[in-house]
Amino acid sequence: MSGVREVICRPHLKRPLWRFAALTAAGVSLAGTSLAVVRMAYGGGLTDVWAYVGLLVALVGLVCLYGAVVQVSADAYGVRSRTLLRRRSVPWSDIADLRVYVQYGRHGQEIHRVEMVLRGGRARRLPLPASVSLDDRPDFDATLDTLRALHRRYGAPESHHVPVISYRTAGRGSAVPLSLCALLLAGAGLAAWFVPVAESGKQAWTSAAPCTAEAPAGECLTTLPAVITRTEVGSGKERSRLYFAEGRPLERLSVSQEGAGGFRPGDRVELTVWRGQVREVTGEHHVWREHFSSGGEVAVIAAVCALAAGYPASLLLLRRRGRRLPDDEVLPSALPFAGALAATALWLLPLSYLHPTTLLTSPRALTWAGAGSLATLSLFTWAWRATRIRTPLEVAAARKTPGSSQEEVFLAARFLESTDYNPNNFGTHIVLGGGPPAVTPHPGPGRFAARRIPVERLTVKDVRRLRGGDDDTVPRSWHIAELDDAGRPVHLAAAPADLARIIQALSPARTSATTPANATRPGP
Repeated sequence: MSGVREVICRPHLKRPLWRFAALTAAGVSLAGTSLAVVRMAYGGGLTDVWAYVGLLVALVGLVCLYGAVVQVSADAYGVRSRTLLRRRSVPWSDIADLRVYVQYGRHGQEIHRVEMVLRGGRARRLPLPASVSLDDRPDFDATLDTLRALHRRYGAPESHHVPVISYRTAGRGSAVPLSLCALLLAGAGLAAWFVPVAESGKQAWTSAAPCTAEAPAGECLTTLPAVITRTEVGSGKERSRLYFAEGRPLERLSVSQEGAGGFRPGDRVELTVWRGQVREVTGEHHVWREHFSSGGEVAVIAAVCALAAGYPASLLLLRRRGRRLPDDEVLPSALPFAGALAATALWLLPLSYLHPTTLLTSPRALTWAGAGSLATLSLFTWAWRATRIRTPLEVAAARKTPGSSQEEVFLAARFLESTDYNPNNFGTHIVLGGGPPAVTPHPGPGRFAARRIPVERLTVKDVRRLRGGDDDTVPRSWHIAELDDAGRPVHLAAAPADLARIIQALSPARTSATTPANATRPGP
């Protein structure tokens, strides 16, 4: 790879794309000609159909043409990209780093693309190379290695490893959670604004009386006789309807599925009219009433939207706390905040339903809200501490050296590579004490199926936080120890405190190695 001087990335199906684009152009021309002929001969007729077909074919052709002309090349000068609408050329001196940006499809598939980080901090995503499945991932990785080799030769990259930006890392954008949080808060505000309107409508319907000479028009109840001729029970989301004889007092009425199923053709019913609409159908064996949303129900919707907005807000908070971390380091999980929000819903939703408009006037509601707020505050304080960002330097400074113990201790830890002491990545724990350190596939007790770790050939190189390129199954709160196994790099993952204890057992004479040379500074 050291002799590579140029790399060119083109679509794998470039020739079929060109053919399809040519066929599309011919189809568009044919559609336009047919459209003109039909317009001249019939003055319209099938014109709209041909226009829609031609437009659809033209759009497909543009997509294929875009895929056919796209190209990315790199040489001693820098990186050049060409698309249907734009050409760009960036010298290596302006490129700070090349990294992998992971996008996610609708069905969960990972799409890997290359992203250039410029010296000013801006990032530009290259159209090629791209990997959409595990089958083409080796070709993508090989192309990326070639690009990074050219960057090392003709430029000055900032990182020695390949940064991977995923949904878990600090360098991911905040536009999606910010937009989602804003939309949910807007929905909560709109629902809260409708609470008194819904509550007043519900109370007006409940307190409405039959019409009299003194009752205001529209606010009283009017009763009209009718005969049902046919019922139509919809399935799923389809509407259910009742049809009346001779179209009196109306031809049909939309009701619920259960309401339509309770009536039969020929039933004599009474229709209750309120505010110009039929609100109730009363028969001999069944009664249907229109559902009026109460203020409590609308208040619950507002509370649910507000609580749902709390989760993207917690993601924004975590990104804010980790703003000083490298872009490819994994942030703590937001699940503690999600748990606090779920616990808040246990007291907030019943309170919203029972006291939608009397929260400030009811002593019971105020006591309920105060006690719940204190519980929520304590839960969010716990979530804040649980999601704090601890760097390896902090862990090494706070760690106390444990005394020697002959008791066996099983610590959850994983070697991320398959080795002779971790064949097929079978190990889930490391046992210390009562013998040499060993890898086991169980949390104990006993050393059944344990494999001894060759401490004499392991050297600790660095301890770091989790990165986007590491295994997704590793918990976010764990740290990674980079070890040298007789010239072969291996990685050991464990919780920070457990990892420091394991490293001390693996290299008792070099306990200072647990303090990494390039440990990052913690966020605020």
